[in-house]
Amino acid sequence: MTILAAEHVTVMRPPSGKNRRAILRDVSCQAHAGEFIAVIGPNGAGKSTLLKVLAGLLKPDGGSVTLDAHNLFRLSGAELARRRAYLPQNPHLEWPLPVERLVALGLTPHLPAVGPLPGSFLPVIERALEACNLVAQRAQPATTLSGGEFARAMLARAIVGEPQILIVDEPITGLDPAHAMTMMRLLTNIARCGTLVIASLHDLTLAGRHATRILAAVDGGVVADTEALTEELIHKVFGVRSLLSGKGDSLGLTLLPPSEK
Repeated sequence: MTILAAEHVTVMRPPSGKNRRAILRDVSCQAHAGEFIAVIGPNGAGKSTLLKVLAGLLKPDGGSVTLDAHNLFRLSGAELARRRAYLPQNPHLEWPLPVERLVALGLTPHLPAVGPLPGSFLPVIERALEACNLVAQRAQPATTLSGGEFARAMLARAIVGEPQILIVDEPITGLDPAHAMTMMRLLTNIARCGTLVIASLHDLTLAGRHATRILAAVDGGVVADTEALTEELIHKVFGVRSLLSGKGDSLGLTLLPPSEK
């Protein structure tokens, strides 16, 4: 069973000098296969930095990160790429690759060093296209996709290698409500199939509806690790009053004006 664990992680920036400050401070958490963890917090809370550390892309200045009890930063690049997929915030593409070929790029860690794409990989590409509702766009140049379609194509590229861990940074930024909800349903389904999904999110309503755990960050530290979004947590993290109604897929969130003194 996949267990990704951070213990007392600290990240300092800049790396040296008088003005160093902690971007992450003494962060500890555990994540397991099949969970959908939403990382929430105000701008500058350290969410993206935490995701890069958990993805093995940024080595912390203090503390440790382990994957199934093995030091994450001692894994080879190829092994890490096979087990973990990372989707950055606002990904870009300059080449007019067909969607199918863009998705196939996610198989790079699994491909032989030379030769054409093995036929054995075609079924997994097909599954990724189907999962992200892109079969009709498979031959379309990816640079001509709409914003929502491109977001789904990049997600398909991330999941085509069937990683154990999927880490996504702000996957619904810039998407309209319908496409944002579609993306969240896709991430939920991926987690239900056994993949550990960790996503930083600003949309608290969708985080509360879909995530199985909420990890709240403030000023580089984790202030809450909980299974449910609450009005008290929203006030603690964002300093605003709110009203929650319903639960699960019907959860609603209303932000209230500040009380008058």
